[in-house]
Amino acid sequence: QVQLVESGGGLVQAGGSLRLSCAASGSINGIDDMGWYRQAPGKQRELVARVTAPGFTNYLDAVKGRFTISRDTAKNTVYLQMDSLKPEDTAVYYCNAKVFTTYWGNFWGQGTQVTVSP
Repeated sequence: QVQLVESGGGLVQAGGSLRLSCAASGSINGIDDMGWYRQAPGKQRELVARVTAPGFTNYLDAVKGRFTISRDTAKNTVYLQMDSLKPEDTAVYYCNAKVFTTYWGNFWGQGTQVTVSP
């Protein structure tokens, strides 16, 4: 089975930075897009950033210029560098990846909490 394990969340003051990591492991024969979603209390889940296998990226408008997504294909790992954090960024951040085992499927991590204090 495939597991996605996030790390790097925590508590930070507004204006600070965090770097999230997500490592995929298991029966992986290929990975396509990888991305980060977030779910804030009382709000719907939203796409924060994604990076394609060729390296193209897209971002939620609210994080453009502050967050940077990157990946290490050899390590099946995706990162989210978060700078200039705001209280509005507080959420559980979930890693997502399209992974090929014997078929292409979407897999999710269990989430890592990011809390930004004012």
